[in-house]
Amino acid sequence: MSTEARSTPSPWLAAMPFFFVLIWSTGFIVAKFGLPYAPPLTFLALRFIGVLIILLPLVLLLRAPWPVGSMRHIAVAGILVQAGYLAGVWCAIKLGMPAGLSALIVGMQPVLTAFAAPLIGEKVRPRQWIGLIFGLCGVALVVANKITVIGLTWGSIALCVMALLSITIGTMYQKRYCPHFDLRTGTIIQFAASCAVVVPLAMIFEDFSPALQTVEWTPSFIGALLWSVVALSIGAIFLLFALIRKSAATQVTSLLYLTPPTTALMAWAAFGEVFSLIGIAGMLLAVIGVAFVVKK
Repeated sequence: MSTEARSTPSPWLAAMPFFFVLIWSTGFIVAKFGLPYAPPLTFLALRFIGVLIILLPLVLLLRAPWPVGSMRHIAVAGILVQAGYLAGVWCAIKLGMPAGLSALIVGMQPVLTAFAAPLIGEKVRPRQWIGLIFGLCGVALVVANKITVIGLTWGSIALCVMALLSITIGTMYQKRYCPHFDLRTGTIIQFAASCAVVVPLAMIFEDFSPALQTVEWTPSFIGALLWSVVALSIGAIFLLFALIRKSAATQVTSLLYLTPPTTALMAWAAFGEVFSLIGIAGMLLAVIGVAFVVKK
């Protein structure tokens, strides 16, 4: 077999970034369906518990290996990527942060990751910096018509910035200290650690209890919760971990530039939200930017 044939990635590996962006982009759609019927921390607590209920029996049945030596690092990364990021974004939106503005703030992650790349021994090339700037400008154009300051508070801004820093630091931490582990047991460790953080906060601030009085079990809420557990917290996270394992952190996080454009398309199809020519230009710019970053 020739060198070229051996180095050609399989169709599945080539499609992983596409599936990751597609699933990850549904996060804001899920929030729109779920947040009206449950407080944000309560929803996340149920989401994390649901992941453990599904994965733990499977892992025990399959006898998947536990990463004994790196459990602490995996748990820290999980708290940052799961609890810190999701709780920050969802609570900010619940407090009145416009979804467009929150998407723009969190969209700074690839740039922050690029600045911090030398800390984990990665180098960002000039062409990649151009791509990062293109991508950020593209995200700004996509969400431009959805940005408003109505209902904006310092608390919601702080929560959104916390989410940005949390997922950025979490991605870098995992790439540096625990890039390789069994995805099945590692995911359980991360969500168990996130539960240990989110559940007490939900009990303190939202009266979370086994009776779940604060939850309205509507079809929309149940559907949003099931999708969050199976597609987002299991499917998308498995893909994210796999991408972190095989790619540079800057390349992986640059894919998040494609999230706002994809979410905008979904919102247009599902809710009839207005889609402008500026938004279309922003999509193209974001795609070009990601291509500059990830191209070998």
